[in-house]
Amino acid sequence: MAWENHSVLMDFVFLAYPNCPELQILCFVGIGLAYALIISGNVLIVVSIQTEDRLHTPMYYFLGGLSGVELCYTAVVVPHILANTLHSEKTITLLSCATQMVFFIGLGSADCFLLASMAYDRYVAICHPLQYPLIMTITLCVRLVMASVVIGLFLSVQLVAFIFCLPFCRARGIEHFFCDVPPVMRLVCATSHIHELSVLVAATLAIAVPFFFIATSYALIVSTVLKLQSAAGRSRAFSTCSSHLTVVLLQYGCCAFMYLRPNSSYHPKQDQFISLVYTLGTPFLNPLIYTLRNSEMKGAIGKVLSRSCIPPKQIE
Repeated sequence: MAWENHSVLMDFVFLAYPNCPELQILCFVGIGLAYALIISGNVLIVVSIQTEDRLHTPMYYFLGGLSGVELCYTAVVVPHILANTLHSEKTITLLSCATQMVFFIGLGSADCFLLASMAYDRYVAICHPLQYPLIMTITLCVRLVMASVVIGLFLSVQLVAFIFCLPFCRARGIEHFFCDVPPVMRLVCATSHIHELSVLVAATLAIAVPFFFIATSYALIVSTVLKLQSAAGRSRAFSTCSSHLTVVLLQYGCCAFMYLRPNSSYHPKQDQFISLVYTLGTPFLNPLIYTLRNSEMKGAIGKVLSRSCIPPKQIE
């Protein structure tokens, strides 16, 4: 009934974009450069893992899956942001807005579930090293990556369907760069705590539940590592987890701030900045975090780059 009352062709207008032409060009160049670095960094990781046999291990398969998800995650909104930056009419239809939100929230949730899977991989490797090859098979890795994406999209579809079944007010201005939950919820006329609670529950399932598994895995890891007699062994064990922990803190810090809080604490300008951090910053920093402290990954990327720079005649 709500979709019958709304026109599917109804337009929303994004209000966060600058009106000054100079600022528009500056934003386009900055975001475009960041997006190019995101694509190149994550594609390099995926190609390196696929081409290097020594990286065909569960840890690197998860990393490749994370890079693949983040490539799709940024592709959902960043090209649209770039187009709107220079376009005079910064509008989107209701149906397109709902579709964008489904994939943005779904792939963002898949990121969280993938990070939980990676934490489980580290737990098995450190706490049960002898059983690791038997437990963490490639088949299990593929299933966990696929399950992360399917669960993330399933939760997202439920959340977005609920939001777009609510009545919208006459105001059509979204104080944001793209369709995200907090700014779209500001346009809903139904001021009920039940609606706000429902969104909070969905966000908790997608964010807090994976974080619980990550925290539990690392609590068990710390307990096991502290029992090691060798200081070098403890340092090596913590070093293998440091990159993952850095990414977890970055991802969950932004997500928790955006989604695990009451709608009344929404601040448009502040949230627009935070949204750009987790939309552009996290996918850009993740490849750097995972490669700078990983000699195998750096070596594999170096080989891929050297092969791509060799002229065809030299290869023959």
